[in-house]
Formats: sequence, structure tokens, C-alpha cells
Amino acid sequence: MSTHVRHPIWLPALRPADARTFASLYAVESFARATISSVIPIQAYEILHNERIVSILYTIVSLMGLSVTLFMPMLIRRFARRWVYTAGCVLLAIGSAFFVTHTLPGQIAGMLCRVMGASALSITLNLYIMDHIRKTDFMQAESLRMAWSMFAWTGGPTLGIFLYTHFGIYAAHGAVVVFAFALLCLFWFYRLSDNRSIRPGGKTRPANPLANIGRFVKQPRLRLAWLIAFGRSCFWTTFFVYGPLFMVITGQGELAGGLLVSAGNALLFVAIFWGRAGKRFGGRRVMTFAYFAMSAVLFAAGGVGEAAPLLTGALLLCGALFTIALDALGSTAFMRSVRSYEKAQMAAVYRTYLDFSELTPPLVYSVVLTFFGLGSVFVTLGILAAFCGLVTWRYLPKAF
Repeated sequence: MSTHVRHPIWLPALRPADARTFASLYAVESFARATISSVIPIQAYEILHNERIVSILYTIVSLMGLSVTLFMPMLIRRFARRWVYTAGCVLLAIGSAFFVTHTLPGQIAGMLCRVMGASALSITLNLYIMDHIRKTDFMQAESLRMAWSMFAWTGGPTLGIFLYTHFGIYAAHGAVVVFAFALLCLFWFYRLSDNRSIRPGGKTRPANPLANIGRFVKQPRLRLAWLIAFGRSCFWTTFFVYGPLFMVITGQGELAGGLLVSAGNALLFVAIFWGRAGKRFGGRRVMTFAYFAMSAVLFAAGGVGEAAPLLTGALLLCGALFTIALDALGSTAFMRSVRSYEKAQMAAVYRTYLDFSELTPPLVYSVVLTFFGLGSVFVTLGILAAFCGLVTWRYLPKAF
């Protein structure tokens, strides 16, 4: 019959989305972002020739990207999650096109596209996870997602530096375009948008971003989840930006900076073990321990500073080991607390922890670096980690 439509056999056979589905998407996304994570600060330093101005540049870009994050629920409602996710992939590729100009305007535009793309991908993926994964399985699913991303965050930074130093700027940023296209293909293969239970908007009335912030702030559990995420994200911002800069400024070279970041990310495989530890000993105990341990090694790294760069790098790697515990367990504090009818709105506000973690540290460090050496950056971060540990121990429920 001419009106009969024959669907491909593989479409109904595609298995329902599970933890491995989101782990694979996050792994490919991580390759798209990790490949130039060490290249961007070095490229910015080559253009500006001053680490303090580099900090100011990161502050400006993060501030500009923050508004996009807050308006993301409106974009999701207007264009649907699948198109917002698609736009995130495209923005990563467009950002690379700006980076290859190797000019200050191109650097700013590229960094802004990167921030906006990461925001779109992060919020939509979290919404899909909360719709497909049971609350009791969040801890295991998140630890699996972190573990799978290990390959990207281990090899990506070194790969990017290698391509940048041996084959030029086009090779390094061209790899991002390839990974972004692969991510887009994988996402549409999974057809997550075909599930009617995760279609955007529903019957809820959209609220403006300021109202969303107000509702978020009024909920203590969401405030705590935001602080936990903010603290650990500040470490990664510092590690990715000031780790490579520290190696270059102390004479260890660009490749050493890439190897440092890759070595820190190679530890992501322990996320599975941190997940098991959280299930056995409780998320509250494990996250509190991780924050205090992170604080201790950061104080040590700041004390050693430029006197022994390799030892400082080793201490930063120890800090990364404990931060991964927070990566594996921290997001569950939000996912278990958010109300089902306002997931999109609260997820957008929650996602601002990443924007603020990219905005606040460079701003603070630009002031600190005016009076002290580069080691003061790590001491400042150690103070924040200690504060987050105290708040986590005091206010996170014992049953968590």
C-alpha cells in the first residue's frame, strides 16, 4: 500500500536510555571540551603576555556567559531540549573557528561560545538524567559518568597541546570540531527527544530567571547542593587554568602543563570507588573528608609554590584525587532535592555554579596576585575548600 510506512528495524530495537547512555554522551562531550582545555589559557597568555590580565579575561567571559545559563529554561521551552543540546554541540565547533584567528576578539568570542555550548549541554543532559535514572541510582550513575570521562580528560589535554605545538592551531581546534560532530551524531542516534515524558515545558507556566533564582535560594537543600558543586568546580577551574600557567611561568614548558592536567584527569577512574565509598560510608562523610583533604594539600601546594614546581604539581594532583570524590557524589545532592515540576528552572540556576566557578576565582586571584606570588592562588582555594567542608558537615543530612 502506498500509504504504509515501513520504519527501519533498528529504531524500535534501540534500548531505553540508562546510565551507560549518558556516560557515553558525556565522554564524547568531554573529548570535545578537554582537547583544548590546556590550549586556551596558554593561547590567551600568548596574546596578553600577563597572567593577571588572563584572569580578568576569564572573569569577563564567565560574566557574559552567566546570563545565557539563567535564560536556558526559556530556550528549552521555546525550542525543545533536543535543539538546545544540538545548539550546544554547534557552539563548541563555532568557538573553535573563532579561536584559530589567534586575536583578542577571536579569543573572547571563542571562549564565550565554549561557555554557552557547555551550558546548553550540561543543563539538558542533567534533565535527561533526572528523567531516566531513579533517585536511588544517581550515585552509581554519576560515578560511572565521571569514570567514562576519564579517557577524555586524560588524553584530551595532552593531545591538544601536542597538536598545538607540533601541527599548529588549526589541528588543535579542528579536533574539537570532529568530536562535536561525533557527539551530535551520537545524541541523535539515541533519540532521547522521542521520549514524551521529557518533552520541555509541559503545562507549567514559564517564570523569568529572577523568579527562578528566588525559588532556588529559598530552598536550603538546593543552596547547599550549589555550594558543594561550586567548591569542587573552583578547584577544576584553578587546576585547568593555573596549572598549565604555573608550569609555563616556572620554566617547565607547555607540554608539562598539558601532562599535569592529563595526569589529574587520569585519576577520574577512581570515581567508581568514591561512589562505592559514598554508598557504604554515606555521602556526607565522604564529601566532608574530601573537602578537608583537598584543603590540606592546597595549603601545602601554596607553601611550596615556585620553589619546587614539580612538588607543587604533585600536590595539585593529590587535590584532584579528592575533588573527584565530589564529582562522583556532589551532583546527587541536587538531583535528590529538586522538585519534579521545576527541574528545568532549578537545573538552570544550579548550573550557575559552573559559571560562578569560572567567574569568581579569576576575579579573586587577579586581586591576590597583585600582592602575592602565584602560590597564593592555591592557598586562597584551600580556604574555600575548608569552608565548603565545614558547611557540608554541618548542614548535609546524616542520612544522605
